[in-house]
Amino acid sequence: MTSSPRPPHVGDRPDPTGGTTALGGEPAPARGYLLDNARAEAGERFVWLAELFDGVTRGHFDRLGVRVGSRCWEVGAGGRSIPEALAAAVGPTGHVLATDIDPSWLKAGGGYEVRRHDVAADPPPEPGTFDLVHARLVLIHVPDRAWALATMVAALRPGGWLLVEDADTALQPLACLDDSGPAQRRANRMRDAVRELLTRRGADLRYGRTLPRALREAGLIDVAASGSFPVGGLACDRLEAATIRHVRGELLAAGLADDAEIDAHLAAIHAGKLDLTLAPLISAWGRRPAEHPPALG
Repeated sequence: MTSSPRPPHVGDRPDPTGGTTALGGEPAPARGYLLDNARAEAGERFVWLAELFDGVTRGHFDRLGVRVGSRCWEVGAGGRSIPEALAAAVGPTGHVLATDIDPSWLKAGGGYEVRRHDVAADPPPEPGTFDLVHARLVLIHVPDRAWALATMVAALRPGGWLLVEDADTALQPLACLDDSGPAQRRANRMRDAVRELLTRRGADLRYGRTLPRALREAGLIDVAASGSFPVGGLACDRLEAATIRHVRGELLAAGLADDAEIDAHLAAIHAGKLDLTLAPLISAWGRRPAEHPPALG
């Protein structure tokens, strides 16, 4: 990379809203990460995200050469499933570090190390030492994505792999592809409302498609990407219900939905009336060059 981003100071962190204005033209207040780990629904979301995407992610781990003895950093781990999978893959001679700004859902002593860490503000842990650094559904929510990406690259050993997986909700914004009736159209309105909340908090809903370019600009080589797009089934239903319950208060406060509409949407989900889908998950990977590796700072 031609230049490295400067670390933000505590007193001048980027505006989490990214300068986005709310509906009606009023500036949206900065309120932090919308889908934070502090609520019980976060644990439900981790379960169903794992059901939907862990197989995809583990397949990338295998192809990128995670094996016994590998050193891996799981960024913004959230739940336990990926750190546990990595710990099983690397065995007792390897090392897995799982970090999050709120690591309360992680299990110390579960075969991996747990640390509190903000990838958008803190320096890379153990720079230049990891065979694999992975983040899933993290950078889309981070205001200073270039800094976070540079932090992860700096943690790689020469020849190590970075795997970043993020959604692109602008690429496919619908909750129901077949909006054939009122319940389906209501689901799509609710998805629009959640997307609006995310945008107000600074999420980049087009970030997934930019990942290959972002990895090349960060100095990585052998960059490639693929996509995963689940449609229908129990996991999609349960994830949608947990997400709507998680952000219900924010939807009401913002005037983006009312109680009757939310209750009707949740009832339709539980009745199995909707073939719900998600935004595509874009998985992109690249390798740190063996010579003249990029440095942070």
